[in-house]
Amino acid sequence: MRKEPLLIAVPPAPVRSLNELYAIAFDQAQKAARQYDSLAVQTEERLLPVRPVFEVVATRERNRCDSLSAACLAACGKRPDASDLRWAPIDLVAAAEIADIGNSSLSTPYAAWALAARHRQRAFVFWTYVIALAEDPLVRETAEQLAREALSDGNLLRRERRLAWRAERKLGAGHAARTDEEIDEPDSAALLESLLLRDMVAWSQRLDPVQRKQLLTLDPAPLPPPFLTPSDGNSADTKIEEIEHIKRRALRRAEQLSIIYLDDADRAADQSSMELAQKLAAQSIMRLAGLRQLAAESGLR
Repeated sequence: MRKEPLLIAVPPAPVRSLNELYAIAFDQAQKAARQYDSLAVQTEERLLPVRPVFEVVATRERNRCDSLSAACLAACGKRPDASDLRWAPIDLVAAAEIADIGNSSLSTPYAAWALAARHRQRAFVFWTYVIALAEDPLVRETAEQLAREALSDGNLLRRERRLAWRAERKLGAGHAARTDEEIDEPDSAALLESLLLRDMVAWSQRLDPVQRKQLLTLDPAPLPPPFLTPSDGNSADTKIEEIEHIKRRALRRAEQLSIIYLDDADRAADQSSMELAQKLAAQSIMRLAGLRQLAAESGLR
């Protein structure tokens, strides 16, 4: 997800009127509220820790809709109207990002607050583009207000993110996930990479040659050919239950690595460190997607 810039698409044309501006802002807030609501109403036990966060941010977006509607009525004499849109507004809260949280076995309040903060940062960047392209002074002034609001919101959400991170560290959660036996996973990226690679090799021994090659080339540093063939035949003795456990553990470790690299990018002290962390995060996310696909194809139970 960090493979792309924060804003993956820019406004394709200048915003010509206040009617259009409010229609864009209202559309984005409405979509954000729906996306957050989709997780706020989930009842799965693994999502219980993040439901309160998404209830809060969904309410904030609904309140934003109300404020934008009232402001549009006062300035334009009518409520925001989709017929005023000349191009499809950029979706600031991507469905894929919401799905990542929803499908995650490691969802935490920290991750949820971080996601919400990133979305408001994205909104700020979007409105700066609108300001730069605007020809109407009133449109530019109103877009500046929306940009300041997004920046302020982002600061508040980052504060909540920091509080959640401290709370998780205090509870001993941090990045660590639990195995089925309630043993902490290491939070060293280097060690996790080594453990994940070992799991991937063990997993591969139960696959046909095509899937085995596909699995072992998912790693950012693909293994040499000798690793792409079964070892000594002992893999056939591995119980199905053990392989299922290895698959789940590999998915959990791959997911944990993605979170670590994304958090490293958020906390990077300089540009080069941020770019490296973003590159590692992108590679890790692609690997996680590939592992999930293979797990589904090989019948993960």
